[in-house]
Amino acid sequence: MKTNHHISKVIMGCICLLLTVSSLAQNLEQQIDTYISEQYTSDAPGVSVLVAKDGKTIYQKGFGDANLELDISVAPKHVFEIGSITKQFTAVAILMLEEQGKLSVNDPITKFIPDYPTQGKTITIHHLLNHTSGIKSYTNMPSFMTEARTDMTPTELIDKFKNEPMEFDPGTQFNYNNSGYILLGHIIEVLSGQSYADFIQTHIFDKVGMTNSYYGSMVNLIPNRASGYSQTETGYRNANYLSLTLPYAAGSIMSTTDDLLKWQNAISANTLIKRSSLEKAINGSTLSTGKAIPYGYGWLKGDINGSRTVEHSGGIFGYSTNGIYLPKEKVYVIGLSNCDCGNVSAITTNIAAMTIGKPFPKKEDAIALTEAQLSKWVGAYEFEGTIRHITLKDKQLFSQREGSVNLEIYPMTATNFIFDGGDTVYDFYTENGNRMVTMKVSGNAVTGKGIDKAPPAEREELALNVDVLKQYIGTYEIQPGFNIVVSVKDNKIYGQATGQGEFELFAEDKDKFFLKVVAADLHFYRNAEDKVESLTLFQGGQEMPGKKVD
Repeated sequence: MKTNHHISKVIMGCICLLLTVSSLAQNLEQQIDTYISEQYTSDAPGVSVLVAKDGKTIYQKGFGDANLELDISVAPKHVFEIGSITKQFTAVAILMLEEQGKLSVNDPITKFIPDYPTQGKTITIHHLLNHTSGIKSYTNMPSFMTEARTDMTPTELIDKFKNEPMEFDPGTQFNYNNSGYILLGHIIEVLSGQSYADFIQTHIFDKVGMTNSYYGSMVNLIPNRASGYSQTETGYRNANYLSLTLPYAAGSIMSTTDDLLKWQNAISANTLIKRSSLEKAINGSTLSTGKAIPYGYGWLKGDINGSRTVEHSGGIFGYSTNGIYLPKEKVYVIGLSNCDCGNVSAITTNIAAMTIGKPFPKKEDAIALTEAQLSKWVGAYEFEGTIRHITLKDKQLFSQREGSVNLEIYPMTATNFIFDGGDTVYDFYTENGNRMVTMKVSGNAVTGKGIDKAPPAEREELALNVDVLKQYIGTYEIQPGFNIVVSVKDNKIYGQATGQGEFELFAEDKDKFFLKVVAADLHFYRNAEDKVESLTLFQGGQEMPGKKVD
């Protein structure tokens, strides 16, 4: 009888434990459901989210629409363009070739691309992998938008940027750079004798069992492809066409949340590369000056409320993505969205924080501070060449990076403020009587020192009659294939550049308009008959004229 009584106690204990685990899982599911539902509605582009613990899925759902025109809801089966998460696959392919003895990450790229013009500099594979090469990123060149629809071979693509001036000496600075990964893809082809697409298929997709992953194509049929969208001031539209030969090894892979969990599990199990190789990829790297940077090879080192992360995001025409892995907790969160709008990185970061029991504070948790307490931190701060202005209006503090928009920040304490979402934090303090602030994004901190500089003046808007606004309607060609289309809706005037979302224009005088989403101006010019015939876009110190063509 004692034995039976002992067994019954053990059984009851197991049942209680199972009930507790079940209730905790149910509570997490409810938390995530509620959180994502606040971000995505059923009549808008959506998101596919998966959360795994110890390599096993504990949450997986879709929200919103995979196709707005057919009203198809997002489901785990849907395939999304993953954008720059592709860089992880490219980095692992390079490390596989290193393990095979075909290269060293310290090799100069001219060993494999002898005719590449390095302008007297030594550029290594390491510099390409961690974005320290100094090569011009082709996606920052105006020609990228004008040629977005054009199929190119890797060598044709390389020809577009190889003769551009170097931005800095290799190894001295970090500057996120898609050109580096284009070169890496070409090196993979040179050494393997396969196309990049075939190498990834045979050496990674097939080996890991990623049966619903593809080297992307706008021509081939992709089962369960989620359609990509962009957001405008007046609603959603189909994303602009982008030939997926252009993102290439920097961003052309398509996948599902299930397949990306297989990928993460293969990485964690050292199925594709040795642990020693992975360590180089996930532990950040160092500049030639000795300064540490969080980017390694295809992974960014971060932190969620004290828990280490390795992660990467992706953004491409019509899609935004983010994947986060927490090594200690063995938690993986992947989010794939079919809109190049919103902040999927913030969403996956918040879900990861919930999953490990370390949720971020919310703006609703903000405390009330006096105007004197808030005013203490007002002023300009310089962060390694970037200036941010803290301003106060109607008892609300705002932060604005020069050239960007004004964003609210919310006090959690008298010195700690969060942005909406909670994963970006300001910690203010004084040092030797000077204002200081530490900004933390994904656990990576940068310090801003208080400087004496006035904030950008608020520009006054001038109300123009709708009949005047209609005079600016038309298409203006900045260069072949790149236009700005001006339209008027509901007595407001809008502009839309090729491949970009619609933005509202604000008049400060007749024929002179400014934008609020970015620091830019549009000036219109008239002919002798007082008809608008051209415009000039002023942005980033550049003047870009455009003739009216329609």
